[in-house]
Amino acid sequence: MYEDLGFEKLLDADGFFARLLGRSPSGSDRKLLYGPDLPVVLLTGGPGMGKGRLLRAVHDRFARQVPVIRLNCANPVYADQAGPEPGARSAVTEALVEAALLLHSWRGTGGAFTFPRFFAGMAVIATGVAGGTRVAISTEVERYEELIQQPRLRGLGTGDFWRGALLGAVRNMLAVLAGPVLGPYGAAGLTALIDALFERLTPRGEAELTRIYGEYPGAVGNVRHGLRTLTADFRAGGERRGDAERFLFRALREDLEAAYGGLGGWLGRIGRPGLLLDHAEEPLGERLLRAVLADRRDGQRDRVVIVGTARRADGGAFLHGGLPPREVAAFRPADGVPATWSRRRDPEQDRGPLSAGVLLLRMPFLTGDQLRRATERIQLGAEREGGTHRRRITAAVAQLSGGRPHTVIRLATAAADHRMETDANDRAILDATLHQLDGSPERPVTDVLLQELVLDQLPVRLPAEHHDQWLDLLTHLSVAHDLECADVLLRHHQAGRVLRLTAHEVARLLNDTGWPSCKRHFIGDFGLRQLLVHRLYGLERDGAAWYADHHLLRDHYAVSEPSGGAFHSATTHRMNHHLVSGGVDDVVRHLVATLPGRPRRWCEELLEIAQAPYPGGADERRKRAQGLVQVAGPPLRRTVDQLLHAVWLCEERTRPTGGEMARTLEQLLRQLSTMDFDGAGELGPTATAWSQLAANEQPLLRCDCTDQLGRRE
Repeated sequence: MYEDLGFEKLLDADGFFARLLGRSPSGSDRKLLYGPDLPVVLLTGGPGMGKGRLLRAVHDRFARQVPVIRLNCANPVYADQAGPEPGARSAVTEALVEAALLLHSWRGTGGAFTFPRFFAGMAVIATGVAGGTRVAISTEVERYEELIQQPRLRGLGTGDFWRGALLGAVRNMLAVLAGPVLGPYGAAGLTALIDALFERLTPRGEAELTRIYGEYPGAVGNVRHGLRTLTADFRAGGERRGDAERFLFRALREDLEAAYGGLGGWLGRIGRPGLLLDHAEEPLGERLLRAVLADRRDGQRDRVVIVGTARRADGGAFLHGGLPPREVAAFRPADGVPATWSRRRDPEQDRGPLSAGVLLLRMPFLTGDQLRRATERIQLGAEREGGTHRRRITAAVAQLSGGRPHTVIRLATAAADHRMETDANDRAILDATLHQLDGSPERPVTDVLLQELVLDQLPVRLPAEHHDQWLDLLTHLSVAHDLECADVLLRHHQAGRVLRLTAHEVARLLNDTGWPSCKRHFIGDFGLRQLLVHRLYGLERDGAAWYADHHLLRDHYAVSEPSGGAFHSATTHRMNHHLVSGGVDDVVRHLVATLPGRPRRWCEELLEIAQAPYPGGADERRKRAQGLVQVAGPPLRRTVDQLLHAVWLCEERTRPTGGEMARTLEQLLRQLSTMDFDGAGELGPTATAWSQLAANEQPLLRCDCTDQLGRRE
């Protein structure tokens, strides 16, 4: 399965993750990649590219051999758990505590991990519980007691100077809380707790906490001052709380690093521990990534493998510190194992962009072979229908998915029981239904994909007041071409709202979510656009919403300035929307009238007009292109009508064309070239060029999103 999705090279015994973690999935040693200055690895790719699937695969394959844990940074449970005690907890600390508890339960080689350094910081911020009562603080401190309980060690243990000391310190702290001190706990109570913490520590333990918390900003080497400042910063919130959270994450990684140190760690532990951050583009994930990247930029070193996800190809805006994005080290699965990585040296040094500490792993679109294997494996039953049907389904899945792994899986699964007519538009498979594993009613695959790719992955920075209309806005924007075109639709569909989104803002949000852009289509991902176009036609009876949006744009460009934005002219832009909203005959008359004397420019305009989705319902374009539908008028008009429909079929990219339509194109253009109008003879070379492109299923007018269909990596 992972081979079909392009992941196998990353996961095999000598692949990237085995070398990064130091162990193969079977448990054999592997030479470690990189040195003590480890990169943070970010899996980049938009929705449906398999980032989460790959992280799950890494965890499933390696977690029995090395301590690898996975956190879902989009899980609301962390914020929910922090909610009751905002002065003593945050989503970040709850996630860190969960990570520590998971590692504390590790039962593989070397045994469980304990977190005395991390515990000390969590214990003091526990004094910020609501009300500050002794009972509340005592209860909060006891939440973290498990982190320092050392299991029975086999052979030589690590960090033995902690054994029993911190448990004794906890007892001292709890005894202080149970004492006769009057009033709510303030600074005096915090000082008493810190004193109790250090009372039972060995000199080595105290020295270690001094080394850590004496380095807290403003502590100037004084551990008690460091712990008090940490507590004050956490309670203050904002950026000061962020500083405290960053330091607590550092303390946790210091505990992991210490577990590998000394003779016991050298003899008993293998490989590197790993922290996998799914949905790391969410605020929680970004805070964790910022913390570790800033620490490593400042010179802190640890062996914890951090792998996160990022939707944007450049890893995310936060990595670049407001500066223009600089080149970030990157590779693709097909590149094999990147043997070298070194931190980029920026002139800003300690204030340089965080991107210098990142290695990007760009998630691949499926190749043609991978896509075919995945589709055919999923729909083995379709083989009984005959090879032609199977090939038709495979071609439709390839076009509508654009090679996006999750979309391939969903479409192929839905289409396995769907009868695909030979002459149908590819979008017909979007009406196929998916069986729900949870027993809920079947749902059209369109609805499932839009839920999973759009609603479940809303832009992180989309204001909450727009969550309820995001899918509807994108649905209407599926017929837009550029910013102006999109703004016309947005003004209309947000009428009556006080807070509105502009086309520029929507484009930025789509980019942040990992959707590609296209100069000719506002929704720049071909597969997503087909889902939205299909939904638009079905929003209202008989495609009323579809026709209303196209009429709105047609009328706008009838009175707009000469510029047509993504088109050569406003007239061509208007004709594009008129074509797909019932104005075919008007478009043909326009083309006939503008052909004489300008055949080359006319061909360019014809391609722009015909680069449009076909509305729902019966599709007669093939018959009309081949002259099988009777059309009134002189030979020039009938030939232009046929050519328009032939080009429309080739340009929409959702029906097979191949040799048949290539011959039709060539025939019609050569027929025009022999007619009596100025410049007719110039159409001969165009006939040859277009027919060759159509024969090889290539677009006649290239754009970024149609290029993506043939660039599966």
